[in-house]
Amino acid sequence: MSSATSLDPVNTLKIREDVHPVSFTMDGDTVQISSDPTPAWAQVAGFDRWALRARIEPWLTALFQADHLNLLVGSGLTSGLQYLAGAAAASSMSGGRFTEYPDEIAAAAKASAVAAGRKTPNIEDEIRTANQLVRGLEILGKAAESSALRVNLDEILREFADSILMAERALAEADETKREVAFNALVSFLMSFASRTGIRDRLGIFTTNYDRVLEVGAELAGLHLLDRFIGTVTPVFRSSRMDLDLHYNPPGIRGEPRFVEGVARFTKLHGSLDWLNAEESIRRFGLPFGALTIQPYLEAPGLSDSKANGLMIYPNASKDRETSEYPYVELFRDFAAAVARPNTVTVTYGYSFGDEHINRVLQDALTIPSTHLVIISFDDRPGRIMDAFDRWGRSAQISLLIGPELAEISSLTSRYLPKPSIDLTSRRMADLLRQRYSSSSPSNSPSSPSTGGEPS
Repeated sequence: MSSATSLDPVNTLKIREDVHPVSFTMDGDTVQISSDPTPAWAQVAGFDRWALRARIEPWLTALFQADHLNLLVGSGLTSGLQYLAGAAAASSMSGGRFTEYPDEIAAAAKASAVAAGRKTPNIEDEIRTANQLVRGLEILGKAAESSALRVNLDEILREFADSILMAERALAEADETKREVAFNALVSFLMSFASRTGIRDRLGIFTTNYDRVLEVGAELAGLHLLDRFIGTVTPVFRSSRMDLDLHYNPPGIRGEPRFVEGVARFTKLHGSLDWLNAEESIRRFGLPFGALTIQPYLEAPGLSDSKANGLMIYPNASKDRETSEYPYVELFRDFAAAVARPNTVTVTYGYSFGDEHINRVLQDALTIPSTHLVIISFDDRPGRIMDAFDRWGRSAQISLLIGPELAEISSLTSRYLPKPSIDLTSRRMADLLRQRYSSSSPSNSPSSPSTGGEPS
């Protein structure tokens, strides 16, 4: 076991036949194992970054070819891209500044966060608590207090939405060179997952983020995203779950449509900055990436009466009707249906396991023996990832890649993720090499002149 200074960032790896997670630090290109005992695969002289790649990349490549592949993205993706682009920090999820019943809301929000396994409450906890308090005041007949709290809640939501826009704008206005590096990394990241042949099930992308970073990355990558919205000008959310897809007819061939490559199914589990509850339907309105403010884009027929509390940011403030859980119930149903089925691989990136609804679905999915969960995270400061790993007791079905060496997006995409393309040429080359060099006879060795001919 090699020694490392306490200042070196610690990485955690568990893949393939590993029984327990392995901790290591990096000394230049050399891997310094800090776990005791040192695993057998690292007990070689000069075990370096490239040997680490040779261990990780084939494993991920094999997993990504499962019948069903899902990607769950948390706020860590946006944070990583902003750091790479040198942009301002992402929007804060810390609590708002309630002026009505601040102590009561703070206390109840903290209790809610602790019950969900989080030490400190965030703005979602406070919004949820404030919504419940508004409804309680209405039931008690305290109309004035309820109205004042609604106004305060509307202000908090508007500030939160503006902070998300500011984070988008900071990324869009970052230094051009750094911004290009960040978006290139995002494109490579997405295409490493989406580069699946048409005969396999579509990649399912799920995110808890409110921003549109993933949508921008998909546009740059030429990736078609299929979601529940129907329409062009202001698409409307539909509850009907039809498995629509994209096909094309090969030239000269009729009646044999083929799947279009570069297509993924897309679900924003917590809603989005450009979703609006308008006229008893959920609509997606045209909000440019990084706009200064939302309000000018709501000045349109059918939208002009909407305010910040109509934005579908989970949990939103529009809770005065029985369909208050709409459309989130449908979105989580899609997530559960995609994750909890045989021969499915689900990859989480930048997700801190702070949502008990999502965690419950992931845990239930692991009861199916052929499912696998890959957790990629820059760190685990809250400790929720390792806590879930220990509690769920399905270590053989879980792979861990935690730490800056393994999860920083530029390092991940350039070293450890599969090649971001549907690369039939590489597969044919591998088959050719196996045919030529699989035998140990001299005539089939790489140094033999006979290798210059055509394969048998």
